[in-house]
Amino acid sequence: MTYKARKRLALFVLVVGLPIYIIIASTIMSAMLNQSVRFPMPVEFLIYVGLGIGWAFPLKWVFKGIGQPDPNEQNQQ
Repeated sequence: MTYKARKRLALFVLVVGLPIYIIIASTIMSAMLNQSVRFPMPVEFLIYVGLGIGWAFPLKWVFKGIGQPDPNEQNQQ
């Protein structure tokens, strides 16, 4: 995948994908909290931590090196 395509995909993930993921994760957690049977506090904490960082690991390859200059671009000075 080219640098430019990865940069566009990273922007799309941050602007569109992450808000959708937040809505889905908060809906799941609120549905779990509204149940009569709740998880113990440490289990709930682990679920929140998992949902909080779980989106980043599969998409790590998209964001890796995005802040760097394009490696394929020639320096024209």
